[in-house]
Amino acid sequence: MNIAILSGKGGTGKTTVATNLALLLEANYIDCDVEEPNGFIFLKPENITRQDVEIEVPNIDEEKCILCGNCAEACRFNALAKTKDRIILFDKLCHSCGACGLACPTEAIEYTTRTTGVIEEGKRGEISLKRGIMNIGEPMAVPILKELLKDLPEGGINLLDSPPGTSCNVVNVLHYADKALLVTEPTAFGLHDLKMAIELTKKLNIPFGLIINKYDENNPYLKEYIEEENIELIGTIPYRREIAENYSKGQTLVDVKEYREAFQIIIKNIEEVLL
Repeated sequence: MNIAILSGKGGTGKTTVATNLALLLEANYIDCDVEEPNGFIFLKPENITRQDVEIEVPNIDEEKCILCGNCAEACRFNALAKTKDRIILFDKLCHSCGACGLACPTEAIEYTTRTTGVIEEGKRGEISLKRGIMNIGEPMAVPILKELLKDLPEGGINLLDSPPGTSCNVVNVLHYADKALLVTEPTAFGLHDLKMAIELTKKLNIPFGLIINKYDENNPYLKEYIEEENIELIGTIPYRREIAENYSKGQTLVDVKEYREAFQIIIKNIEEVLL
């Protein structure tokens, strides 16, 4: 089963939740936040292997090219432009769709590859850990996400630590998810972005539950919304300075009694509601 860990916004504690659940559930962890993956900092995998992620981009044979401009007209992403004496490629805009090659009447276009990121994979005990890392300056995460998620371990639980927000990157992760856990915080910004995340999961017909991080019993900010929308509250994680201190040191929370108890309640509810 694939469970996506989502947050409508950054900074809610999504990775904190995902990494600690991976340890307690003995679930495989896949860090899909390829622009800023930091789950490995906490899970500390061993025997890491690396694999480049490559995409195809056009290579124009100028001897065959007749400068008709068909390739540039066919490109929906403006990755090709016709000038007076050549065709210019903006390779970081290329989506590897192949339309330019089909449009070329002289077969002047062949394809080469360029590296956009890397997939790293390791182990912590029996847990498999994977992450994608996008190269600095790359504008598109989707090719890395597809490579990262195409061969997920079978037979157990895979926790997909999604990118924050509700962008196309999140949608691509959700296409691989059977269930979802949404992580939020009891603030106005948290509620605003939580609503968008919930709307997205509902549109994709993915069953979900909610975890409130930085929870304070004296702050009932989300209570009314949760009750009105009949949202399944999986659990809460208390708001303490100690969390920030542990996080800054790259430490997990399950070794602290109060937080371990909070996560054990969350796991119990996950098993009852989602599994």
